[in-house]
Amino acid sequence: MKILVAVKQVAALDEDFSIRDDGRGVDPDFLIRDLNEWDDFSLEEAVKIKEAATEPVEVVVVSVGSDEVDESLRKCLAKGADRAIRVWDSAIEGSDSIAVARVLAATVQREAPDMLFAGVQSSDQSFASTGIATAGFLGWPHAAVVSNLTLAAGTKSAVFRRELEGGLLHEVEIQCPAVLTIQLGINTPRYASLRSIKQASAKPIEVLSLADIALGAADVGEAGSLSRVRRMYVPDMGRAQLIEGSAAQQAARLAEIIREFKGAAA
Repeated sequence: MKILVAVKQVAALDEDFSIRDDGRGVDPDFLIRDLNEWDDFSLEEAVKIKEAATEPVEVVVVSVGSDEVDESLRKCLAKGADRAIRVWDSAIEGSDSIAVARVLAATVQREAPDMLFAGVQSSDQSFASTGIATAGFLGWPHAAVVSNLTLAAGTKSAVFRRELEGGLLHEVEIQCPAVLTIQLGINTPRYASLRSIKQASAKPIEVLSLADIALGAADVGEAGSLSRVRRMYVPDMGRAQLIEGSAAQQAARLAEIIREFKGAAA
């Protein structure tokens, strides 16, 4: 059995930062990078399945990015992944979540796993679309926001639970291969030991090009994306006013503010 786990190295803002000269992103020198929190739970779930299995299970992590992603991939190797794959080509720069999903789907077709796990979303973009879009490109059954999973090696289906609105739980059986996006709290991700970190540093990371996964420049980047960043900027500071007095006085003042605002807008 093979489980492919899609992971992302996310970026968080430092206390001080500046926008790039083109106005479409933050200067990378001001970004702090780490493994996406949701993906840590996805990896742990795959490793738990491997450890509980009575037959061989291979856990493979895959990420789309430049060589700076290797640090996060080695963290995954230290936590129990068997192999790591990084897909990169300069043409991938500027890809949105849909173009990245196209790359992941092509990598899945090359690897032919039994399951694909992905985090529900990334902490930097929060689109929550990459995993489900990958399933769409593959034509695989899929489910999002999985909070409990029962999957045994060698079986052709998995049973999972999803949290719905109003405190309801949704229990479903899904046929494999399938794509599942994993929610926070499904497990407790492990810490990597010093020994496993040292071992991971010596493991190879397989790097694939677009040609290796049978894609071209038109499939990725802005050409292969359905959205693009037009501008990124720091919003103007808003104004706040505390309205005091009785309920009637507060309502009267609020109505006055609305009239003033409508007059200014006109």
